[in-house]
Amino acid sequence: CTAGCRACLALGRMRGTMRRGAIALLLALTLGLALLVTAAKDYYSTLGVSRSASDSQIKRAYRKLAMELHPDKNPGNEAAAAKFADVNHAYEILSDADRRKVYDRHGEEGLKQHDARSAQGQGQGMGDIFSQFFGGGFGGQQGEPETPKGDTVVIDVAVTLEELYSGGSRTVVRDKSVIVPARGTRKCNCQVRMVTKQVGPGMFQQFQKKECDECPNVKMQREQVSLTLEVEPGTRDGHKLLFFEEGEPEIDGDPGDLEIRVLTSSHERFARDATNQADLHHTAHISLADALAGFELELKHLDGHKVKIGAKDITRPFQVRTFKGQGLPRFEEYSKFGDMHVTYEVDFPKSLSADQKAQLRKLLG
Repeated sequence: CTAGCRACLALGRMRGTMRRGAIALLLALTLGLALLVTAAKDYYSTLGVSRSASDSQIKRAYRKLAMELHPDKNPGNEAAAAKFADVNHAYEILSDADRRKVYDRHGEEGLKQHDARSAQGQGQGMGDIFSQFFGGGFGGQQGEPETPKGDTVVIDVAVTLEELYSGGSRTVVRDKSVIVPARGTRKCNCQVRMVTKQVGPGMFQQFQKKECDECPNVKMQREQVSLTLEVEPGTRDGHKLLFFEEGEPEIDGDPGDLEIRVLTSSHERFARDATNQADLHHTAHISLADALAGFELELKHLDGHKVKIGAKDITRPFQVRTFKGQGLPRFEEYSKFGDMHVTYEVDFPKSLSADQKAQLRKLLG
């Protein structure tokens, strides 16, 4: 009896130890998964930009952070050095159009797979790489079909020369289709596969079979959405800004993109040069007396500062004078400016008296 009790106690202790071990293993796996999720990098957050940021916005954010975190400015600061390395790595990814596309679609792990296959020089396309990565097959096997994508939408937004001179942001409101829940269910994630069926001794038949899942039903409806448009100084006329996945939605697919095309509004005092878009044109009206004797004249610029456009010498009708550095900022070179070209139109008097004509003949010979 005593031996039996001892055996029972030992068995109980063994079971308790196994139970505690299983719980510890479960906790370790949970912690490891949490660490993996936490460790996933968000390169856009690292640079402080949105997923729809343009190449110029990413470049500008990188330059700003790189200057702030550079080791020469932070000697002995290990935290700054680590952030500097992260910023450089994030820019290395997002400044490469192909790698950015891979990262946007498949995340950091997909990017690692893409880089590894590229390094091996196997020359496979993105579809082949990710068909292997996500279980679509190996070598020459056919991968999963490409995810459908909604239509890309292009809209025009007119901005003022004042906005193009100083930069700024504005809210753009547009109607777009959105996917919302609906009653019932629907067929989804449909795939066609080949099925082989035996129809007799030694006789087989192949045919296609469509297989679908049952999903909650959805429908499209129109809603108003607001977006913030960042107008960069000197943005070129016709320049397109990409808003990632803000286009038309696609049921069981990825949304399309939105492209906003920036157009220059007409202005009461200035016109933008069509060829050299950093240059401005202005037409100044002066009297005949001012054209002959000289004059003083100030022009209010787009940001309010005054430019002296007068002359001491004779000004001929339709004469053009160029004022260096008084144009718009050059796009992505904000410390440099274009020129302003002023055309002078001389307003002649409608009539002269006989005495005035005589005086003019005497004065001008």
